[in-house]
Amino acid sequence: MAHLTPFQKRRQRVRTALRLRAAGRPRLSVHRSGRHIYAQVIDDAQGLTLAAASTLDKNVRGSTGATAAAAAEVGKRVAEAAKAAGVTQVVFDRGGFLFHGRIKALADAAREGGLEF
Repeated sequence: MAHLTPFQKRRQRVRTALRLRAAGRPRLSVHRSGRHIYAQVIDDAQGLTLAAASTLDKNVRGSTGATAAAAAEVGKRVAEAAKAAGVTQVVFDRGGFLFHGRIKALADAAREGGLEF
């Protein structure tokens, strides 16, 4: 496979993002930084955040750092919040991050918490 130019990589990432937003289901969007991980369930049709969780939440903040265990806790909490908001099916938006490590731990915990994607 040929190497992609920065323009081609960005174009590919934008096309993927647009395809996810047009899926017709709420989107479980994940962002990961060096210290924290954030997850939101977003309804793109209405432009509303239906549920959110992160390692900055008071219940999670002191116990764990930027680890897979913390990501799993965030996944479990966002699944609980989404179910409370009446959402059971979502589209997983990994935000361009590779599906391994903390992102995978969050996704697996959200699945165990009752979200389908």
